[in-house]
Amino acid sequence: MSEQKIADYEFKPGFRGMAKDTGSDQTMFKGVHWGKAMMWIFLLSDTFVFSCFLISYMKGRASTTVEWPYPSEVFALTVFGVSVPLLLIAIMTFVLITSSGTMALAVKYGYEKNRKMCGWLVLATAIGGLTFVGMQAFEWSKLIHEGVRPWENPFGAAQFGSYFFMITGFHGTHVSIGVIFLFIYAYKVFAGHYDTQKRGWFTTMKGDYVEIEILGLYWHFVDLVWVFIFAFFYLW
Repeated sequence: MSEQKIADYEFKPGFRGMAKDTGSDQTMFKGVHWGKAMMWIFLLSDTFVFSCFLISYMKGRASTTVEWPYPSEVFALTVFGVSVPLLLIAIMTFVLITSSGTMALAVKYGYEKNRKMCGWLVLATAIGGLTFVGMQAFEWSKLIHEGVRPWENPFGAAQFGSYFFMITGFHGTHVSIGVIFLFIYAYKVFAGHYDTQKRGWFTTMKGDYVEIEILGLYWHFVDLVWVFIFAFFYLW
């Protein structure tokens, strides 16, 4: 809908006016890109899923009578014969948070029509995400080698493994999907699809740099979720 129609729309006062505006997608999402609106709805639903996982984890940990594993011992990394607590986790967190910064810059340069900078920053974000997934795979393999399983744990409470693999695995799946789309979008930026408004592979809509912002919303959400996982699993 055009900006003129949006400006000419009459917002009625009072409760009835609010109810009418709320019940009308023509009003609530007037001028909003449909992809951005759908991404926000998806992120809201995904927030409930991750919240349920973390609440379940807190309840399970609070109710167990067996000693919970110490993160500084379970997630320690040996470097030159010295055990360094949470070293790998700190690097993973730094990489993921940094990738959030490069994604924000990619959105900025995208709206400025700076195709080269936008493309390189999207690619840098993808490489950062891929690095994170690789380090998470190394972390999983290390714990499995040490005997941690979804049904048993040599460091303490048996349910630690099931919570850890379920929640970090679900988050890692989100990151992996994001990395795939980041590489695809980096190609589309470098190929100039958004400058020529080339239609997408799975849709008839014309390409636009707003797609980079939509992907950025997803990536920032993934980073934010990791902050909570980091706090609950590695610091608590």
